[in-house]
Amino acid sequence: MKVTSLITSDQVQKQDFEKSETLSLLSSTQSIIKEAIQKLGYSSDMYELLKEPLRILTVRIPVRMDDGSYQIFTGYRSQHNDAVGPTKGGVRFHPEVTEEEVKALSIWMSLKCGITNLPYGGGKGGIICDPRNMSFGELERLSRGYVRAISQIVGPTKDIPAPDVYTNSQIMAWMMDEYSCLREFDSPGFITGKPIVLGGSQGRETATARGVVIWH
Repeated sequence: MKVTSLITSDQVQKQDFEKSETLSLLSSTQSIIKEAIQKLGYSSDMYELLKEPLRILTVRIPVRMDDGSYQIFTGYRSQHNDAVGPTKGGVRFHPEVTEEEVKALSIWMSLKCGITNLPYGGGKGGIICDPRNMSFGELERLSRGYVRAISQIVGPTKDIPAPDVYTNSQIMAWMMDEYSCLREFDSPGFITGKPIVLGGSQGRETATARGVVIWH
């Protein structure tokens, strides 16, 4: 039986462009690290250690949709380096999330924590989805499913998630609650960006915007 492709040439070109963009983000990040290591006088061994995350987990998350069907979502969690402390970084919900993007952003988190002298390594997570087309209940089931899938490699002393693109304090609350249920005790230290009533920090919602304003 012949299957007719529904993907147009424009769609193929768009996918190729998006892939090259995320690959260039990773390669440009690696180039910056290599240049910095050379200027600081470190050996090439240091570059080999830092150019890729120590570990990256790919998960598949089955979610029951509101119409009773099930959809399988792909998610990632990248942990770049935990030499100085647990890794730390956001979780983004976006249809264009890729493994290369998550890896590159986890490296940048390591650099940002190092520059500001914080005792964290870089982490980053993401799920390929479009939350704009998902209901409240579907987002909750996806958020909880993601935590169940990555629960063995995250935690207050391992890796601390946070909000990112299309995620917010509500999603962080679901994730914290799911992790607490799995561990059978309250774990507010598992995640940042949660509501203040659950132990969140004052000013967290506007922190990124404030940073942009101050920078400029």
